Parts: sequence; structure tokens; C-alpha cells
Amino acid sequence: MSETNQDTVLSLQDVGWKRSEKNILKNVSWDVQAGEHWALLGLNGSGKTSILKMITGYQWPNSGQVSVLGNLFGKTNIPELRKSIGWVSSSLDDHFRTHSSDTALEVVLSGKFASIGLYEETTEEDVQQAMQLLNQFRIKHLADQLITFLSQGEKRKVMIARALMSSPRLLILDEPCNGLDIFSKEELLTSINEMIGKRGGPTLLYVTHHIEEIVPAITHALLIRSGEIIAKGDKSSTLTETLLEKTFRVPVSLDWEGGRPWIRIKSYAEKR
Repeated sequence: MSETNQDTVLSLQDVGWKRSEKNILKNVSWDVQAGEHWALLGLNGSGKTSILKMITGYQWPNSGQVSVLGNLFGKTNIPELRKSIGWVSSSLDDHFRTHSSDTALEVVLSGKFASIGLYEETTEEDVQQAMQLLNQFRIKHLADQLITFLSQGEKRKVMIARALMSSPRLLILDEPCNGLDIFSKEELLTSINEMIGKRGGPTLLYVTHHIEEIVPAITHALLIRSGEIIAKGDKSSTLTETLLEKTFRVPVSLDWEGGRPWIRIKSYAEKR
């Protein structure tokens, strides 16, 4: 694989992408350095998923340059690179519906092979690693439970543990709290905060349109609207009322509590 700067986890330079002559991404430039953890914020259809597909090589830009984990796209083996990237989204649950007889442990073990279902032999070391990951997310006691019987929050923890099984250098969580109740959401966010707070773990890209999900260990934020970057940088300078109003198209008030940002939607009467 073609190597560039190893301190740069990913770099998008003037990336543009069109679909049916419509601009989906417009001159997107973004660098993520080792040690940073980013939140991607924007409305549905703002371009967040398109950026993720660019990073993982499932979508190719019409213009610009993409480099991930020191590998310049066009000069690298994309399938090989994907082995260093973990990606978790609610759509993964659908893929495992045909494997309802798999246990939580088996699902986590399948992450070593990036397979839906476990078809290859595993070692005792693999099992120990999988059990440690389940324990990290406080669901070790569910190791032998069938995935189909787990709650949505438990399934999401299993899927993140599965993504970590291959020791990825980059972890993408695409709206991981989607569909979770308040209790399950806060449990999952606590686990995510603890995970990225540890040294030596993967760089995190956390995609959401719910600002309160930005846990303290997330260091940076990128705001996107209609395929264009509104702001990017450390979260204290990026998550401001002015920039959030521009991103979400509604008037907001912003407060910080417990190291997390919280917004309230103002009425238009208040705004005037």
C-alpha cells in the first residue's frame, strides 16, 4: 500500500461528488490526526454518509484526493485497507437477522474475519479477546445468549465489540444510538466514552445529528450542511450557537453540562 504521513489518520482534499448532476459533496477538505476523536454533525441528507463511503472506498469522488491511514486512494489496495477500519451502523442488525442462532460471542468472533456468521476456526486466544471485549462493554454475562434475544442496546454493544475484534486503527460509529431508549442510549454512550478514553485505541468518527451524544472524550467536531463544511476543529470552538444554527437551520441555545453539549430549540418568536 502507498504510504504517506502516518500521523494523519485521514485526509480529504477538495473532495467533490455528484449524483445525477446534483452536487452531494462540495470541496470537502478535512484532516484527522492521531489522538483526535471526531463527531460528524448534520441533518439527514447533509452528506455525512457520503463522506463515510469515501473514507471506506465504497464511493469514489469526482474530484479531489482521499488518503486514509497513510494510504492514498488510487495507489492502494482498498479491500486490504478496510481490514483496518471498523464500521458500525444500525443496518448491521439487518445482516444478522439471517443468523439468529448465533450467540453474542460468535458475533464478536466473526469480527476477526469480517464475516456475517462464523465459518472459520477460532483459537482460545480469539475467544479470550472476544470475552474481554464483551466484558469491556459490561455484557460478558450475555456471551452465550442468542443475538436475536438481545435488546437493541445490547446488540449495539455486541456490534461495536465485533468491530474492535480486528483491532482497527479507525472506528466509525454511524448513528449508533438510533432506536435506543434513554437508558440504553446513556449506557452505550458511557461505554463509548470509556473506550476512546483509553490510550492505544482506534481513532473514532462518531456520526450523529443529536449533539447531546458528543461525550467528553470526543475532541473535535465537523459540521456539514448540504454537502459543504460549515465548521471543523476542536469542539469548544466548533460547537457554538451561531454555527449550530447554521448547520441545523433552527435557532438554538447551547449549554454544556458534564462535559457534554446540550441544545434547546428556541421558538422563532424568541429568535426575533
